[in-house]
Amino acid sequence: MPNATTAHPASIHTETFLPYMRDVAKCEQSLQELNLMWRVIEASAKMNCPVEAKTILPTMAATRSGFSRLERELVSSLVEEKVRNVLAEIGTKAQYVIDIVVRNLFERTADVGFLATDRELCNFVAGITDSADAARYRLREYRNKYTVYDEILLLDTEGNVLVQIDPSTPLEHSADPLIRQTLESDTYVEIFRATDLRPGKDRALIYARRMHHPQTGAVIGVLCLCFHFEEEMAGIFCAHRDPEARANMLLLDGDNRVISSADALWIPPGTQVPVNTGGQPQLMMFCGREYLVRTFTSGGYQGYPGPAGWQGQVMIPVEVAFTGIVSDVLSRLSPELTEGLLSHAHSFCPPLYDIMTAAKTIQRIVWNGQVMTAGQRGEMQKLKTILDQISETGNRSNELFAQSIHDLYQAVLASSMRDAEFTTGLLVDLLDRNLYERSDDCRWWALTPELRAALAAPDIDQATAAKLNEILAYINGLYTVYTRLFVYDRHGRIVAATGDALESVIGSSIDADTLAQVMALRTQQQYHVSSFAPSALYGGRDTYIYHAAIRALGNDGEVVGGIGIVFDSAPELRNMLDAGLAGKDKMSALYVDRRGRILSSTDASRPTGSMLDIDPALLQVANGEGRSGVTVHDGQYAIVAVSASNGYREFKVSDGYKEDVIAVVFQCFGALNHGNQQNAGSDFHLESEAASADGLEYATFFSDGGLFAISAANVMEAVPYSAVLPTSMGNRAEQIGVLGLSRDDQHKEFIWVFDLGQLIRGTRSAVTGSSQVMIVRHGAHTIGLLVDELHAVPQFNPAQIIHTPFAMQGESMLVSQVIKANGGKLLIQSIEVERLFAYVVDGTIPLPPPMSDAAPAQQEKQQEQRQLMAA
Repeated sequence: MPNATTAHPASIHTETFLPYMRDVAKCEQSLQELNLMWRVIEASAKMNCPVEAKTILPTMAATRSGFSRLERELVSSLVEEKVRNVLAEIGTKAQYVIDIVVRNLFERTADVGFLATDRELCNFVAGITDSADAARYRLREYRNKYTVYDEILLLDTEGNVLVQIDPSTPLEHSADPLIRQTLESDTYVEIFRATDLRPGKDRALIYARRMHHPQTGAVIGVLCLCFHFEEEMAGIFCAHRDPEARANMLLLDGDNRVISSADALWIPPGTQVPVNTGGQPQLMMFCGREYLVRTFTSGGYQGYPGPAGWQGQVMIPVEVAFTGIVSDVLSRLSPELTEGLLSHAHSFCPPLYDIMTAAKTIQRIVWNGQVMTAGQRGEMQKLKTILDQISETGNRSNELFAQSIHDLYQAVLASSMRDAEFTTGLLVDLLDRNLYERSDDCRWWALTPELRAALAAPDIDQATAAKLNEILAYINGLYTVYTRLFVYDRHGRIVAATGDALESVIGSSIDADTLAQVMALRTQQQYHVSSFAPSALYGGRDTYIYHAAIRALGNDGEVVGGIGIVFDSAPELRNMLDAGLAGKDKMSALYVDRRGRILSSTDASRPTGSMLDIDPALLQVANGEGRSGVTVHDGQYAIVAVSASNGYREFKVSDGYKEDVIAVVFQCFGALNHGNQQNAGSDFHLESEAASADGLEYATFFSDGGLFAISAANVMEAVPYSAVLPTSMGNRAEQIGVLGLSRDDQHKEFIWVFDLGQLIRGTRSAVTGSSQVMIVRHGAHTIGLLVDELHAVPQFNPAQIIHTPFAMQGESMLVSQVIKANGGKLLIQSIEVERLFAYVVDGTIPLPPPMSDAAPAQQEKQQEQRQLMAA
């Protein structure tokens, strides 16, 4: 399956990982035993019947050689696939750790820059006002909105603490070099280390910005925002670490030392660990234990690179990397989906395709050997003994392959479904974290004194309106995730705004329902969000608009209007989807609501506002949970995964806001196969019948979804469809190519290949990995017949073979008999060789002889056959 990285790992040393994969080791042992059996069978054929076995000895030698190759390559491929799946899974999580941290800290850089210009705080630090309590109250109001901070401090230019909000660690002065560094910088300063500003912590993550005198512009002090780092990392690890705790998630610094650990008892902070930034499939030793490791650095976010050297890493001990995950994915899928997706194994799991190809090769060898000796007596019986051994060994091979196919198929699907599900969890987490910031912004900006004073006044003159527009423009310039900020009075009339088409916006009114919701907000902690819907304030496009009440200055806090901030949803939501899908092939993602209405999509054919065609049960996924499955999407077999939003911190958790969003991911693997899939199964197993001296042997095969038979005496052998050479020379639709047959004189005889499915039903057969070409001879003519899959070469008693009157219904009917197998529970349609060749040679089919003089017994058999066919 496509993995989460773009790295190109080196080759994998099978011997390194094989001891930790019991299932693959068992498969290797079985392959070795089968390889030995093929050698014994080949040697027996050479010694006991060299003449009779002459025609199949080259094939047997090729089989034995193929098994020797499989013994090396197949096991190597199985190991490689398992290692890459594990690396892909832990790589997705490692990248998530660093990406989500950097996105979060980017918001902090914006916060400190904006708060450092707050007029009330600047007035206090400059000495224009002298109420430390008022300044502390304002900082606590800020902290109540932006709960990611555990301390906020204001300091003067000498490092004296003017005010702080954390009473547990009272400070008077700081000698930290951060103060001088910030005073000399014209941008924010970021540190993560021990500091006297946070005496109770080993390390603190602080964002500092110098403050200026509101009148003279002189540097007057420093603002420090202290990020609650430990709480934030604990939340990330708790939400996204694997439930079995088989791996450890880490945040590292530039020296590869652990900054934060999901399990500090396992790998404590401060520990130096091995890293694997290149995604190499190699084991790494740490504290006497070998690990698979994936490490990612940050690519930055909107120009912010993140703290220097920080890395996300996941480590999993190799002894548990390939165990402990029990899945029953295949049992939950319909046979059509199971086989349809399996038909694309060559694209999503080459090792799986190799196993399937090997199984078909063995089946064809056994089938060819049985066809070759059909009806033979005497010395050919010696060869039959050899063929019985081939058949028995082939059955054992098929059983091994079937189990290997099942196990690997299930493992690959389960791994991809887990990865897709984790991706949807990441997407809703990105969304909740982003929108959390929007709810903070609108409430904080509603506390701007100038806005409160202006809206409390009886009238707003032009000068006041211009000042309001200037304030909003300054804020909007710092926060580009909004296309428009606007302020409205208690009647809902917009009195100031930013953005386009201001002449049509200023003076207009918000809708009555929104105004009523805002006017009813009782505290400064409450806010209102519009439904995701088209808005004239966003050019008629769908978006969220966040509202907060603006209250008059004073103790009564009367609501005098409100502020609305228009989220730039189109690019911002798309950016989140793209970030979640980074490095993932053939994957599309969407945000939808509970009804399936699309909020954003990476699929251009599914625009915002349209409805997503998806299983309604998936839209009922519980908050904070995910689901995944296999479906058909846009004519392709695909994995579908969903996760429902669960909020972040207090946002959508305890603040009263409820608006579920579901992330949906589709990962496509190949076009829907409208033809037949793997036909062989328990429904077509032939039960043993008592042998008859006059029994007839038939070659059975699948075509058009049914089981067919043709006289084995007329079949020479079968070859894979890949041997067919396409040509445009044929003048009939049924002719699909030519096939070169090698003869004893080393010359090649070219024959036409016909599509049996098209001969029977008139439409072209779908070619799959199971498609075979049967070489059939009648008289002087030889042709190839494309069939869906080979089945067996059984013997049937004459009593089981009955003529069908339906053969007279149209000259395209090639079936003149049906064979009752399994006590009449299974009907096999028998192709009449004469009618087949008459049609492909001159385009006519002779009618069967009249049945009017049929004996009573034959009439009874016809009546019985009609009843069976009707059933």
